[in-house]
Formats: sequence, C-alpha cells, structure tokens
Amino acid sequence: MRDFILTCQWYTIMGVGVVFFACLYFVFGSLNWLLSRRILPAFGYGRVLDPRPLAPQQLRRELGESAVTIFLFGTGMVFPWGLLQLGWARLAEQASGWQIGFEILFMVVWNEVHFYLSHRLLHVSWLKRFHLPHHRSVVTTPWTCYSFTPLEAMMLGNVLLLPMLLHDFSIYSLAFVPVFSIVFNNIGHSNYDYLPDADRDRWWLNGARRHHLHHACYRGNYGFMFPFMDRLFATELAPDAAEARIARGAKPDEKQNAA
Repeated sequence: MRDFILTCQWYTIMGVGVVFFACLYFVFGSLNWLLSRRILPAFGYGRVLDPRPLAPQQLRRELGESAVTIFLFGTGMVFPWGLLQLGWARLAEQASGWQIGFEILFMVVWNEVHFYLSHRLLHVSWLKRFHLPHHRSVVTTPWTCYSFTPLEAMMLGNVLLLPMLLHDFSIYSLAFVPVFSIVFNNIGHSNYDYLPDADRDRWWLNGARRHHLHHACYRGNYGFMFPFMDRLFATELAPDAAEARIARGAKPDEKQNAA
C-alpha cells in the first residue's frame, strides 16, 4: 500500500508540474506576444529589434520543441521533490518575509550563473549540436523560450538542485524561480525593445537587446538577463554587433551554416 501511495504521489507531482510549466509558457508567451505585436506598437512605444521575417514553419517548430521541454520540466519536478523525500533537502517552514526576499535575490543571481555556465557549455564543439536547433530561431519570438533539445532542457532545468542541498529554502522562494525565469526568458526572446529610451545596451535590464544579439550573432552574450557574467568573462557583445548582419538580410539558416 505504501508503494502504491508513493507511486501516486510521484505521478501527481509530475502531472502538476507539467500543467504548471504549460501555464507559465502559454500565459506569459501570449502576454508577451500581445504586448510586443499589438499593444505597444499601437501606442508607438518600443521597436522591433530584428525586422527580418521568421523562418518557414518556425512557430510550429518552436511550439513542438517547447512541448517536449514542458514535459521534461514538469516531470523533472520529481527530482527536487525526491530530495525532500530522501531527507537530503528540507524546506524552511516558518521563513520570514526577509528570508524569502533574500532567497529569491540569491536564486536570481544563481540562476544567472547557472545559465551562463550551462549555455557556454552548449556552445563548445562537442555539445553545440544539441543547442543549434534553438539557434534556428535567429529572429526570436516569445515561443522560442522553451524551444530546446531534451539535453539542453535537462541542463538548464536543474537549477534548483544544488542550492536545495546547501540551504533550507522556503517553498515560496523555490516556486518563484520558474516564474521569474519565464518572465526573463520572454523578455530575452521577445525581439522587442521594451526600453527604447535607455542608453543603448548599458542598462542592466536590457536583456531583450542582449539576447537578441546572441541569436543574431550566435556567439557572445551568453548570460540570461543580466550582463555581469559576460562582463566578467569578456564575452559581452557590442551594442551594434548585429547591425551589419541585419542590414544585409542574412537568411535565417545562415547561423547554423556558420557554426
């Protein structure tokens, strides 16, 4: 009976996880699409960063690949849950508001470090074939966010595990990680300048411009939302790095051939 209950719990965790990540993806993707394609252009605020057309069947491919990522992210919730069941990690049951705030801030920084290291690995010669499908979206959309191969999804999706082994987090702090992650991911893949009055690429929250440059140039700007890791390892691209490529209308598949 105990094994049956445990099995039911495993499937429940996985099912809830899939629904949770699907909701994050489609709710925030739809909101981003509406803002960047309809509402803000109607008010004349902001601008499209890369005006080139999407690749043929790009949206269908992105949605298909994202469905696999949602399944892996959702079912992968059994791993942090398993750490708790094994006693290798614990939750802070009476965390104060200050603790939750500091934990979220730490996870934002750790997420940036984890993403940079994982993303940089995905650009080395022996792993880049697992990342090139994501770069088929040279001109990005909100639906590019989860357009990963399975290995890439597993590398990027294990961000919670190491911190949970080292500290007892509040459940609220852990649950907030995929929320701010999808928000930052949508900004980075929006192909829209939400901060047109900011000084080129220098303001820290210009993640849309920085990640747009990464997709347009393939190399450089490996960070997630903030520039500190790229500046630390000298991989930051110049703000005008993609202008010549966009001006000459590079084809969407040029990046794969150049890689």
